[in-house]
Amino acid sequence: MLAAFAQAFRTPDLRRKLLFTLAIMAIFRFGSFVPAPGVDYGNVQQCLAGAEGGFLTMMNMFSGGGLLQLSVFALGIMPYITASIIVQLMRVVIPRFEDLHKEGHAGQQKLTQYTRYLTIFLGVLQSTVMVTTAANGLMFAGCPVNPFPNSSPLTLLLTILTMTAGTGLIMWLGELITERGIGNGMSLLIFTSIAASFPTGLGRVLALESGIAKFLLIVAVILVITLAVVFVEQCQRRIPVQYAKRMVGRRLYGGSSTYIPMKINLSGVIPVIFASSIMQLPMMFQSFKPDSAWAQWFSHYFNPGHPLRITIYTLLIIFFAFFYTAITFNPEETADNMKRYGGFIPGIRAGKPTADYLNYVMNRITAPGALYLAVVALIPEILFAVMHLQGAMPWGGTSIMIMVGVALQTVKDIDSQLQQRHYEGFLS
Repeated sequence: MLAAFAQAFRTPDLRRKLLFTLAIMAIFRFGSFVPAPGVDYGNVQQCLAGAEGGFLTMMNMFSGGGLLQLSVFALGIMPYITASIIVQLMRVVIPRFEDLHKEGHAGQQKLTQYTRYLTIFLGVLQSTVMVTTAANGLMFAGCPVNPFPNSSPLTLLLTILTMTAGTGLIMWLGELITERGIGNGMSLLIFTSIAASFPTGLGRVLALESGIAKFLLIVAVILVITLAVVFVEQCQRRIPVQYAKRMVGRRLYGGSSTYIPMKINLSGVIPVIFASSIMQLPMMFQSFKPDSAWAQWFSHYFNPGHPLRITIYTLLIIFFAFFYTAITFNPEETADNMKRYGGFIPGIRAGKPTADYLNYVMNRITAPGALYLAVVALIPEILFAVMHLQGAMPWGGTSIMIMVGVALQTVKDIDSQLQQRHYEGFLS
């Protein structure tokens, strides 16, 4: 693998793409530390000690730590992720979106344009909420200083516009990586944000009492989860497909055999993100009025490691796994495409029987995939709760799944580039 990595840098055009990708990732990290206009960096650093955990943890992770820094890239990649998910869900609600999805490249460009507009709108909305809560002291509860020494309406408006512009710039940087670099740009920026939080989290564990023992245990858990994620993400159910021979003009086409690769985890990490967001809502609301009776109830029963929270969290992950898989994989559409080109599954009639068979297989493999997501998401959370490391560990199983998935896909992209030039690839 190291020899193949060195060979990738010896290839001029591939080296140029790799260096371009690394440069964009460096710019993204640099923007996470540049304070937004009107923000006092020293005051923010004083408030950061009590701001870890809670509903801001996930957003801060996806922004590479820029959220709690109130930086230019404070919103990170979250507005784009949310916009992409909403546009995908709209295909079920609005027929026009489904028609655009079926139109091919032109329709995808239109959907991408809608995603960009929605990203900017969400950027304005989220930056407004963030700046307002930070200026009112709700983001950094109990902090003696204000991150905005001059909280005039003009200053706050300038900060909102700057953070929204930072969201648009991040979206553009991700598209640049996709067009001119290696791999999917947005995925690599998410990878960069999460990877940046790992050294800090491990450093906090080492700073605690008995830090060495906890540190070794955390590293062992990370390695085990990584191996499990790599194994499951590579697993496929291959459904054989046979194409009948047909004459087109004077040429004979078809007669080939292929397969439909169906991954065990068809939905990716989206169900975990959905479930985590919903589970953080009660904690967010109770932070606004922590002394009320209902806030105390949520604080007790929705605390990480509590059986009620674990049960609800698991059920939400399983539900969203089936729900999102049903949206992203359409058995009827796949069966129609196979029938149109003369393809069929051996032993299954074309048309509706094929769609029913694909739906049956999809449900069969989604069940263990959903349980896999729940186990990977819950093991680190339970372990960190038992070890009292919630404040020290700003990431969990979801972060590891995202990092491993993006790393595997990027390695495959580099490997395909090497194979085109007849070099030995990473996965050979």
